[in-house]
This record gives sequence, structure tokens and C-alpha cells, in this order.
Amino acid sequence: MDIQSIKNRFGIIGNSPELNHAISIAERVATTNLTVLITGESGVGKEVFSQIIHSLGARKHNPFIAVNCGAIPEGTIDSELFGHEKGSFTGASEQRKGYFETVSGGTIFLDEVGELPIGTQARLLRVLETGEYIRVGSSKTLKTDVRVVAATNVNLQEAVRSGKFREDLYYRLSTVPISIPSLRQRGDDIYLLFRKFCIDFAEKNRFAPVKLTDEAKQIILKYPWPGNVRQLKNVAEQVSVLAIDKDVSARELIQIVPDITNTTLPVLINGRGSESGSFTEREILYKLIFDLKKDLNDLKQFVYDVTQGQGRNFSEHNSQEISQANFTPQQYTPQPISTGQPVVISGGSDSKPILINQNSGYQTHETVEESLSLADKEKELIIKALKKYRNKRKEAALDLGISERTLYRKIKEYGLE
Repeated sequence: MDIQSIKNRFGIIGNSPELNHAISIAERVATTNLTVLITGESGVGKEVFSQIIHSLGARKHNPFIAVNCGAIPEGTIDSELFGHEKGSFTGASEQRKGYFETVSGGTIFLDEVGELPIGTQARLLRVLETGEYIRVGSSKTLKTDVRVVAATNVNLQEAVRSGKFREDLYYRLSTVPISIPSLRQRGDDIYLLFRKFCIDFAEKNRFAPVKLTDEAKQIILKYPWPGNVRQLKNVAEQVSVLAIDKDVSARELIQIVPDITNTTLPVLINGRGSESGSFTEREILYKLIFDLKKDLNDLKQFVYDVTQGQGRNFSEHNSQEISQANFTPQQYTPQPISTGQPVVISGGSDSKPILINQNSGYQTHETVEESLSLADKEKELIIKALKKYRNKRKEAALDLGISERTLYRKIKEYGLE
């Protein structure tokens, strides 16, 4: 089967060389029983590639199951994967078969495999090497014949170095690695996907699909799409619903999705980043912290330059002048101040002067450095995300760029329950 036929069968849109190469590898490895590790950022479509491998292989008529390892609590994941005996733990009222038993003869897709606990990693390694496993609470060894396709959006090599992932399991999983490009690496595929999502949504809801003008098209092509295909689909559906005109201009696109002009999000630069092209939690948090520190320092410096230690008491007349002036920090040049004399600041050629009243007893300026604790900033971001999504943890975890399991752990760690 050629690459275009595979795309048509599995609904894959795009022609980028990186995408075609990934599909080619998936097709060739599908006819074997080798373990495959799929890497790529969240939202690039890793599960679709696992379905390609299963459907084009000899196991296509046998069961296939996708398991999100990051969404299963640490205390129950062994039971989910390998089963348990009656009475093996509190709540185990009967014997239960695990996924490796129920899918024997088929394929199991382990998404977010990097989130597996160390103990579960050892069990998984034994299955991959010998096909043997033991149910929780049992001493009897069972056999299974399951093909494992794993996926991750984190740098497993870095996790190995930090002791969070077993090195032997990493090499056993990555017999054949497949790297899926991020959306921002796929060039014109972005617009092709956008059009496809708009057309599908319009057909489903029975109205004409929207189109983008050339200027609007350039905006979506330049945006880094940190949420990849999943985020692009959400934007396409949002524009389809809210656009007044079917030919969406750049201005209307920005009004509907204001963040679409933000190109300062962390992206892969000069090959720097994780193996999959994504940034780690720590890198993203550090960037947010230092960007925030810079903004706060700029604001404090500006306020200090304006007040010059003479206070911030403005008369009612002067407050009105400030509100009417077209004033930006770049247009202000500090002037020598004589006590008791008003300071005149020009707000631009088309605006009125701003008079700052200096008659105040405020004589000191104190700089208070904000906390740079990584834990404090991480806790603050989690609180904001939970508040934003009304405690919907799945959506908050997606916005934060971490797994649900990691979010649950952080909530418990910071006492946010």
C-alpha cells in the first residue's frame, strides 16, 4: 500500500516530507512483531500511527486497545495492565483480567509511557522480554502474546538520566522509533488541515464552510501551534461558528482568536529541546518566570522614573489629562525635577502634555523582589489553570502541557485538593 492510500484510509492530511517519512516507517514495521516507540508533541496524532501499525499487520483481526498511562492512578495501574486476584487489595471483590490478558494476540498502545511508575516499568520489561506476567496478589506466572506500541511526548533519554525511566526498558521499547513532526514543522499542511476541519464541521452542522483571506492564512501559518493538530481543530471549529462573513479576514480572525497573533510561545529552536521537539515542564516554567520578572522590573522602573521619589498624588485635572493622552513608556524621557515644580511629560505629537503634581510627602523608593521559587510559580500556574477551567482537571492539564496523572500528583503535593 502506498503512502497516499494510507493517508486516505486513516484520514491523514498533509504532504510534508517528515510526515511522509513517519508513515513510511509505520508501514514497513507493521508487518513485523517488533516493539515500536512513537515520539512527538502532544496533539500530533500519535494514536493514529498506532492504528496504522495494527491495521496493516498480521494482528489486524485481533483486539486493539489504547491505554493512557498518564490518566491511570499509580496505585491501580498494575491491576489495569496485568489484572488482580480477589482480595489482593481493598476493593478487589473479584478476580479481574488485565489488558495484557484480554488483548492477547492483538496490539496494546501505551500512550504516555513515560508516566509509568518504576515498579510497573519492571513488570512491563518482563512482558516484553519473555511474554510473562503475574497478576497483582498472585504467584502464578501467566503468558501473553501482545504486540506493544508505545508513545511519549517527553524526552525518555533525559528521564533515563534523571532516574525516572529504566534504561533497559527504553532500549527495549525503542526497537523501531518513529518521530512525528509537530504542526509548526509541517508548513502548508497547517492550512490544508484547517480547511479540512472547517469543511467537516460545516457538513456536520449543515452550513457553508468558511474560508480565510490571504492575510488571515499567513497568520495561521506563522502561529507556532503549541497544541498541534488538536488545537488547530478547535480553532477551526471556533472560527466556523463565530465568523460573521464566510470569507474570514485577518482582523476578524484575530477578534475571534486573540491569541493567534502570539508567536512568543516556547518552540524548538536550532534543535534545542526534547527528543520529540517539546519543552519540558521545567523549561516552560523557567521561561514564564523570567519573562514575568522582566515585565515587573520594567514596570517598576517606569513608575520610579515618573514619580522620581516625589509621590504619585495626582490632581483630578491631571488624572483626566493622563487618561486622555496617547502615552507609551517609550515616549517618556526622564527630566530633572525641581521640588515644587510640575513635571511636564509629552505623550506624543497628537496628545496633550501630562502634568504630574509633585506636592507629596512620598520621598522613598523601595524595590521589592518577587519570589523566584519554582515551586511557588508552579503552584500559582496550577491554581490559575484549575480556576480557568472550573476545576476540570483534564482540560487544566492539557492547558498546562502536562499529563492528568502529573497534575493529580502536583495537586496533592501542594495541598490544593
